[in-house]
Amino acid sequence: MSSVRRGLDSLKRLMGQSYLGKWAIVGGLIGVVSGLGATAFYYGIHFVTILLLGGITGFVPPNPAGEIQSTISAHPDFLLVPVSTVIGGLIAGIIIYSLAPEAEGHGADEAIAAFHRRDGKVRRRIPLVKAVASMFTLGSGGSGGREGPTAQIGAGFGSSIADALHLSVRERRIALAVGLGAGIGAIFKAPFAGAILSGEILYSGGDFEVEALVPAFIAAPAGYLIFASITGFTPIFGNSISSYTFTDLGSIPIYIVLGIACGLAGRLYSTSFYSVKQFFGSISVPRYFRPMLGAAVTGVIGIFFPQVLGSGYGFLQYLIDGNLSAIAPNYFALPVVLTLFLIVFLKVVATSFTVGSGGSAGVFAPSLVIGGYLGAVFWIVVNHAYPGWIPAPAPLVIVGMMALFGGVGRVPIAVMLMVSEMTGSLSILVPAIFAVIVSYFVVGPNYTIYKSQVLRRSDSPAHLGEYTTPLLTKMRVADAMNPNAFSLGPDARVADAYRAILDKGYTGIPILGPSGQVLGIVTMSDLLRVAAEEGSLPIDSVMTKNVVVAGSDETLLDAVNKIVTNAVGQLPVVEPGSGRLVGMITMADVMRAYDRVVKQTSGHDSSTSSEP
Repeated sequence: MSSVRRGLDSLKRLMGQSYLGKWAIVGGLIGVVSGLGATAFYYGIHFVTILLLGGITGFVPPNPAGEIQSTISAHPDFLLVPVSTVIGGLIAGIIIYSLAPEAEGHGADEAIAAFHRRDGKVRRRIPLVKAVASMFTLGSGGSGGREGPTAQIGAGFGSSIADALHLSVRERRIALAVGLGAGIGAIFKAPFAGAILSGEILYSGGDFEVEALVPAFIAAPAGYLIFASITGFTPIFGNSISSYTFTDLGSIPIYIVLGIACGLAGRLYSTSFYSVKQFFGSISVPRYFRPMLGAAVTGVIGIFFPQVLGSGYGFLQYLIDGNLSAIAPNYFALPVVLTLFLIVFLKVVATSFTVGSGGSAGVFAPSLVIGGYLGAVFWIVVNHAYPGWIPAPAPLVIVGMMALFGGVGRVPIAVMLMVSEMTGSLSILVPAIFAVIVSYFVVGPNYTIYKSQVLRRSDSPAHLGEYTTPLLTKMRVADAMNPNAFSLGPDARVADAYRAILDKGYTGIPILGPSGQVLGIVTMSDLLRVAAEEGSLPIDSVMTKNVVVAGSDETLLDAVNKIVTNAVGQLPVVEPGSGRLVGMITMADVMRAYDRVVKQTSGHDSSTSSEP
């Protein structure tokens, strides 16, 4: 223990030498730990998939080109899929609700909430609980992604490292955001996008956590190097579109229409997810069993459409490669285009029930899959009407992936970079920009899949001081005080003050001289020091005489500082020069005045603007 303590002390000394040096050390530590955590989680999912879904049904979902290649049974028993998903859901529910209820759901939202509302604090057990619960949710066939759990795992590591190094609350928040981006950047092999994501995913209205960028650009590559060194450096979807070059400006309208479709699908996805989540929150079933019920619905869908099981990335690879027959082998004699369109809705439903019921998995990967399927549908329609115009489905599939999550996740910049890194090409960024921007505006902030996002930095409790302090310096005590202050003269009796406090609910009564100047103040604590039979005592014998007052022309920030510094509940407000009492002010008065001005200047209620 002493050697560990000495090591931490040495790190602190190095960190104190410069801002960049500090965050190079912190970011590097977060990146390494997040990369190792993402690697363990990745192999854990693969192990549980072989054990549960593969062991029970004989079916192992295909993986994309840059991941472990699965051996698929020639004769899987899909009727047993619900057995696997139910077992996984039950195990996940027991793990989550007996150890860490905040590990339920998609993870990234909890990390965002911790940044904004919990001072960046994440319990140390969360990374392990989240990882194990998610392994069983996904490995049993539940519909979801790895990124949400990885985000919460990385965020938990960031928070713990900040605590170990005794960083400030502000720095702990940054460390959490950095860990979130580093974890996602590692498991998606997308370090550049992971760094951008750490600052972008916190807000639904296009704002950005700029302070997270420097450490994130250290942490995300570090996490990526750890993960890729063990799992391989091939992009997740290989170099899928390396031979494609965008040259046809006339195809831009197709991508814009695709962006509109992805925006509408994103609204459907978010609405479905939170409707199911609300339903499971209202039913009278022990919460341990709710993930099992949601998993059962997914399992039944998986009997007929195994494409909805797991992350779906392997089937997405088929779409990118143009192997449509492998993903839609003439189901129920439906045309391929209708089968793909049906899978879009079934993936929405399966993910909503898997994760919305309390299961542990991400919502990022399903949104990429849903967008990819929509892109494939568009390609079939376009290719039928204009054969050869867009020769392969890959560009529309990949842009669909970007557009849907860019809109519903409110991360347009990060998702374009991420999908480009996942596919090994930047060749379709130009049409992607049009589709993503259109989807982003069609979805709008109220339909974000991450309900813990806030619209902008000024709406975040994490930045309250930055935005309230300048405003409080411009407002005066006279703007917030209560001018109808009850007072007593020095000849009043203790019984008079006691009766007024009980009858009127006053927290303090100023005692005034003949000219209205404040001589003192009496509170309930002053009165309780006097015996009940001594009510006839003069009030000036028990009042507090050294009274802290606020001038009516002082700023609200001055008043707040006096209230906090002197640990009092209220301040008498006096007229400058004469010292005559003109009112009383409390912290509640200050906040009411502040809220009133904010609403007048912003034109909206910031407390509700970010609700989905």
